[in-house]
Amino acid sequence: MLKVGMVGMGGISHSHRKAWSQIPEAKIVSVCDIREENVREAAEETGGKAYSDLDEMLSAESLDILDICLPTYLHADAAVKALERGIHVITEKPISLRKADVARVYQAAEAHHCRFMVAQVLRFWREYIALKDAYDSGRWGKLLSGNMTRIGHTPKWSWDNWMRDPERSGLVPFDLHIHDLDFMVYAFGEPKNMTVHRAKRPNQDAFSVVYEYPGFYITTEAAWYDTDYHFQAAYRFQFEHAVMEYKDGVCKIYPAEGGCVTLEADKDANVNGINLPATNGYFNEIRYFTDCVLAGKDCERVRPRELECVLEIIDRINRESERK
Repeated sequence: MLKVGMVGMGGISHSHRKAWSQIPEAKIVSVCDIREENVREAAEETGGKAYSDLDEMLSAESLDILDICLPTYLHADAAVKALERGIHVITEKPISLRKADVARVYQAAEAHHCRFMVAQVLRFWREYIALKDAYDSGRWGKLLSGNMTRIGHTPKWSWDNWMRDPERSGLVPFDLHIHDLDFMVYAFGEPKNMTVHRAKRPNQDAFSVVYEYPGFYITTEAAWYDTDYHFQAAYRFQFEHAVMEYKDGVCKIYPAEGGCVTLEADKDANVNGINLPATNGYFNEIRYFTDCVLAGKDCERVRPRELECVLEIIDRINRESERK
């Protein structure tokens, strides 16, 4: 039985905790958070021992895996601490706000013979897997254009308001857009060109980026609005012989010959909270990581060069939008 420790018992940790409860080869034995009410709730739910300090938990527990759900700016340092103790690590996205941390974390994993993975969930999300398969197989002909949207309201619930601090969260590019951008790099490779438009204010941030690939382009939109705007994530891709659309948690395919095909949803999909549609994506990524740990294999579904590429593009988005 793999012994799992979790650190950071905020919103996304609920999805991870639910997923771990469905992995028979693993058990959460400890949870950590500086907020007493959060760690108490997590300990009661999982049966794990409660800690308020990560160093104390790593010293006291004999862990096989650390699952990091901390704020973004803490991911890399926490990962290296665990890896240097020989503990396998899965961390919420992104790996860091800094490209240099990719090599630092992966070098620690290699040096201590550990598995490491960033939980880029769209790579494991059924409706996005179907899109990549359509592109790879050429089932509907060549890809011509795409549109990806990820928008919501400015978060006001995060611990110490860290999400609205650009030095700690990186704002919309790292919180929202990184999902779609990471999937594009994974599914289609590195874009050849990009055009950025951004409307940024102290309490809101909205931008659009058009990414150009050989033979097609993808228009993306990401935003935090200073309103009670409900979170939305969607895509629409035009192939030569069909259109694939994902919105309101449902994927539909419109073939050129007519009609509509609805992609069968995940069976018994987990309800994950925090405005997320029901999906087994979080279970799928943690199941994959667990299988890699058990087999002693690297997590090749998420590669370090792809992570570096995403961070390079986000840096360019920030630099170009600041010049305008």
